[in-house]
Amino acid sequence: MYGIAEPVSRLIDEFVKLPGVGPKTAQRLAYFVLRLPDEEARRLAEAIVQVKERVVLCSVCFNVTEQNPCAICANPARDHGKICVVEEPLDVTALERTGIYRGLYHVLHGALSPQDGIGPDDIKVAELVERVRHGGVSEVIVATNPNLLGDGTANYIGMQLRGLPVRITRLARGLPIGSDLEYADEVTLTRALEGRAEYR
Repeated sequence: MYGIAEPVSRLIDEFVKLPGVGPKTAQRLAYFVLRLPDEEARRLAEAIVQVKERVVLCSVCFNVTEQNPCAICANPARDHGKICVVEEPLDVTALERTGIYRGLYHVLHGALSPQDGIGPDDIKVAELVERVRHGGVSEVIVATNPNLLGDGTANYIGMQLRGLPVRITRLARGLPIGSDLEYADEVTLTRALEGRAEYR
């Protein structure tokens, strides 16, 4: 960028790559970081490096964690017969905030989106089917987002699990269509979990 110091320009270019951050916001963030005291800037940089060095995916549920398996999968007090399938790690956080779900999770890391080139091999559906095939799972709660991509993904999951000895349910439609789980409040998520129905 003309007239901007190269390190600042590089930082702006990196911020633009973040979801929901446009060029103007990237510039504001870069100049905010530039004005930070050195110690705060170092803490921010260290936090970014640590999250890349220390956080891994759980080998069971694919949630983000520092330990493997994650604390939820390793907890014997959880109901290991129930698996709640979500699109992203943030969805686990949202459902955990309700305090009512005591089963396990399975994080897909996305939703099927043919127009974006995201197919079944790009998300963790095969791993879910394998978990169910291993036995001990009585219910799979499909909690993909209530939008076109989430519904398509839910349908695909239902087809892949068909014929296996497991009950397949979907969150009730207390969630607004077109929204993401991470933005739903605890009451809405609680009602959606409590009102889940058989998946057809």
